[in-house]
Amino acid sequence: MFNKILVVCVGNICRSPTGEYLLQQYLPEKAINSAGIATEKSGLSGKAADKAANHIATENGCSLDGHKAQQLTRALCRDYDLILAMEQGHIEVITQIAPEARGKTMLFGQWIGQKDIPDPYRQSREAFEHAYQLIENSAKAWAKKIAK
Repeated sequence: MFNKILVVCVGNICRSPTGEYLLQQYLPEKAINSAGIATEKSGLSGKAADKAANHIATENGCSLDGHKAQQLTRALCRDYDLILAMEQGHIEVITQIAPEARGKTMLFGQWIGQKDIPDPYRQSREAFEHAYQLIENSAKAWAKKIAK
């Protein structure tokens, strides 16, 4: 059903790579990737995961080493069966980029009752820890739903 999953945030250096790598751990048989809706605009294309995001992830057994940020494109949207956005506003931008993707785009935090997963970029360690916990709980919930 969902064999190719794309996780989306803004810059593709904090939340979406964390979601991508966690989903890869929980669903190793699936093709999982991530992208950002404003990666090019922010000058982040090709950049590694944010140091704080990687540090928190590594402390929790999930290294983001090797990640390279990429811009979300219509072609990327077309290639995936399920697109998971970190915020409601991201769904609107994804729909502008690829209107045909709306039916397969959902919130990453949907199954834990979390409408939006807040962006920790340039915030405190606690903000990164909070975001990581929400992403981890969401990834586990998605993995449980998808593995059925």
